[in-house]
Amino acid sequence: MENSDSTRCFVRDVKRIVIKVGTAVVTGQNGRLAMGRLGALCEQVKELNFQGYEVILVTSGAVGVGRQRLKYRKLINSSFADLQNPQLDLDGKACAAVGQSGLMAIYDTLFSQLDVTSSQLLVTDRDFRDPSFGHQLRETVVSLLDLKVIPVFNENDAISTRKAPYEDSSGIFWDNDSLATLLAKELDADLLIMLSDVEGLFSGPPSDPQSKIIHTYINDKHGKLINFGEKSRVGRGGMQAKVAAAVSAASKGVPAVIASGFVVDSIIKVMRGEKIGTLFHNEANIWDCSKEVTTREMAVAAKDCSRHLQNLSSEERKKILLDIADALEANEDLIVSENEADLAVAQDSGYEKSLVSRMTLKAGRITSLAGSIRAIADMEDPISHTVKKTELAKDLVYEKMYCPLGVLLIIFESRPDALVQIAALAIRSGNGLLLKGGKEAMRSNTILHKVITSVIPDAVGKKLIGLVKSKDEIADLLKLDDVIDLVIPRGSNRLVSQIKAATKIPVLGHADGICHVYIDKSADMDMAKRIVLDAKVDYPAACNAMETLLVHKDLNKTEGLDDLLMELANEGVVIYGGPVAHDTLKVPKVDSFHHEYSSMACTLEFVDDVQSAIDHINRYGSAHTDCIITTDKKSADTFLQQVDSAAVFHNASTRFCDGTRFGLGAEVGISTGRIHARGPVGVDGLLTTRCILRGSGQIVNGDKGVVYTHKDLPLH
Repeated sequence: MENSDSTRCFVRDVKRIVIKVGTAVVTGQNGRLAMGRLGALCEQVKELNFQGYEVILVTSGAVGVGRQRLKYRKLINSSFADLQNPQLDLDGKACAAVGQSGLMAIYDTLFSQLDVTSSQLLVTDRDFRDPSFGHQLRETVVSLLDLKVIPVFNENDAISTRKAPYEDSSGIFWDNDSLATLLAKELDADLLIMLSDVEGLFSGPPSDPQSKIIHTYINDKHGKLINFGEKSRVGRGGMQAKVAAAVSAASKGVPAVIASGFVVDSIIKVMRGEKIGTLFHNEANIWDCSKEVTTREMAVAAKDCSRHLQNLSSEERKKILLDIADALEANEDLIVSENEADLAVAQDSGYEKSLVSRMTLKAGRITSLAGSIRAIADMEDPISHTVKKTELAKDLVYEKMYCPLGVLLIIFESRPDALVQIAALAIRSGNGLLLKGGKEAMRSNTILHKVITSVIPDAVGKKLIGLVKSKDEIADLLKLDDVIDLVIPRGSNRLVSQIKAATKIPVLGHADGICHVYIDKSADMDMAKRIVLDAKVDYPAACNAMETLLVHKDLNKTEGLDDLLMELANEGVVIYGGPVAHDTLKVPKVDSFHHEYSSMACTLEFVDDVQSAIDHINRYGSAHTDCIITTDKKSADTFLQQVDSAAVFHNASTRFCDGTRFGLGAEVGISTGRIHARGPVGVDGLLTTRCILRGSGQIVNGDKGVVYTHKDLPLH
């Protein structure tokens, strides 16, 4: 998940949860109940209750509700003299007594509407002084939880023995924050969630733009550095009280998360393992100390394993790939099951259909992936392949040979099948590999990684392919330019741009996939219709799908073009007109070059001639894939020669720009850069060259004793 963290994986084993709701969450600025937030809270509790979790609520707010009611009663019973000299101080215990019944009535009403039963349990500090009370409390709560009833706890401030409950912090507990911690321990809870009016603990005041949220609290690091602000506007304490309670819970073995009660699904996100709020855990210090070591060790281990891989024979490396293909097919049911679990979460989370489609491992996809791996295995061994051999002088021979790059870091989104393809290419090319997949396919990526690494022989090492699970680790990995040799981001232009800006490691990829199809005036319009429809509709979300349709101006308002545009419209494509709108379709005029359109939209532009089309593409394109449709060979040759893109086609759909379709077996991505690989990147793109020189004792000595021949020699 985005914002997912490997340190949050413990939530999978959570069964019993204590949720503490702060006064600022329960009430609004005016002191009245915040019914929207309470409704969202109850909705989340209901969902967890129905999923089998045992949920215990600890709620504040009774004093605030009571104060609001008593102020109103005092106002309507005041004389004119009273109004001239208002006395706003109200007894806290009276406020609690009045507000408690109203607060519980609201909870009872909301839960009843959701077909959930709630119960009230009021406790005081002195109750816990009785040794038998704890035993009785556990029995009661367990009985309620067995009946799917939600226990709702609150401190009974109306009869509290403390004289000043808002200032007195003595005793076994002294507010609902410390009560929640006490209950979490007494009731053997697995997790404490504390809802506040801020997103979590910040490094400074939350209103300060320089302040950053602390997602994992490290006592040794943060304990003395945080300056707490004022206490809550309505409750007894502020963030300081919550942090103290959370630290106490964690020290007793109950992880705690402080999160915002203003976010409608914050509890659900915490239970999904998403990195929201601030986590307090008794192992946090260990995580912090090992974080830098872990990322570096992972990268170093991948490099070491890659050297072992390179020492194997071509047949041994081939066997690894064939074993992976067999293992994928043998574990197809398990892989599909994990993928379906990812899809269910993605759909429930409201992800776009195009993303869900990309992450789906459809029926037969595993077999197809296994087939592509076998095809890569059958390729000629690229490692140590000699590309040039030259005699420099007698018995002095120079060779240029292919060799692996070293360690690759691949960051990809949505598509778990990319993990399989990339792993196969890395093994065939002798490279170590670190993979970071998208949050939405976490379970799919994990099982695929497990299946693939399970068959890598010990002589190479399972750590040849590392799976990075935390987004936080990416920043650390991008600093390892002394270990990692190439970063390949596969995803949105935002992702690629962020990666390029954050690392010194060479980055291979493309930030945008703005592909053009140009229909020349001599084009066969039946052919043009087939190509354009395929380029746009076959897979609209792909980076090689057409984004802009360029048309020679002489074809404007012709029957052939009208038919083509209507076909696109019938397929659901939204057409945006440029400087010259197509009147028959009434397409809107927009600035196509800056328009953020969806995958099912394209821009229509009319140009004067082939040179205008070339100039347009070179100016506004992304150097990915561009196509000309024409029967004029001279126009085609001009286009193919002058369009400065990684892939340039004549009379063929842009969708052909793909590693598998180009016969590469698979691809790690498509590069639009001009250094190293360009276009679909297969095995060859993951190699570099090195120079081998074989001599017989020669020395330079000012070139006096060497007679250079520089004669090309046969490679074999």
